[in-house]
Amino acid sequence: MARQPRQETDQLVHGRERNLFRPHVFTQNDGTVTDETLMEAVRTGDLAKLGILFERHHRALFDFLVRMTGNAAAAEDLVQDVFVRVLKYRATWRGEGRFETWLFRIARNARADYFRTRAPDAPIDEAAEHPSGAPLPGDLLARNRDVARLQRALMLLREDKRELIVLARYRGMKLEAIADLLGIEVGAVKVRIHRAVKELRDIFLRLNESPSWNTTSSVGSCPTT
Repeated sequence: MARQPRQETDQLVHGRERNLFRPHVFTQNDGTVTDETLMEAVRTGDLAKLGILFERHHRALFDFLVRMTGNAAAAEDLVQDVFVRVLKYRATWRGEGRFETWLFRIARNARADYFRTRAPDAPIDEAAEHPSGAPLPGDLLARNRDVARLQRALMLLREDKRELIVLARYRGMKLEAIADLLGIEVGAVKVRIHRAVKELRDIFLRLNESPSWNTTSSVGSCPTT
């Protein structure tokens, strides 16, 4: 399945960039310092540095969460929740490994907690499929329908398979990073991604052949924890 253009992500994150952790002052070096150094500063009490981490990572988190939940509003709330948790659990940061991996572990837990208190068969958010409500010309409309169909196909995958595709194909996360995040071997990641992509392609084609295919009948549409 071809990777979607960056414009799709830009559409999804449009208007969803509230930084509740904006630092009071950006220093000259803030743009070049590593995530790990910034997080260490947050851990030791420089909480303003969390705003810089938010600016760097909130788009990637929103993109991940909106594809995992199928709900743009929920994804926006979860992004805020993730950074609240980063602040709350900052003392658990030990500087071992990459900050991004640690951040996405928190995001996975936040998403799982979200669905523990909500019905698993919530409908896919139309705003996530069609970020712009404006009428579209023919070619763009056709592409928009393909994007919507792909999102439905993703939501019909079992949650662990959907997560692999989102991390690898949409987020562009390296196999080693995914293996570290999930606690499995790189070889297992490769095999699982291959199988997940094949299943996604099959679902996408079935949706293309039968637009009225019941998207609530598959267990894959029910997020699991």
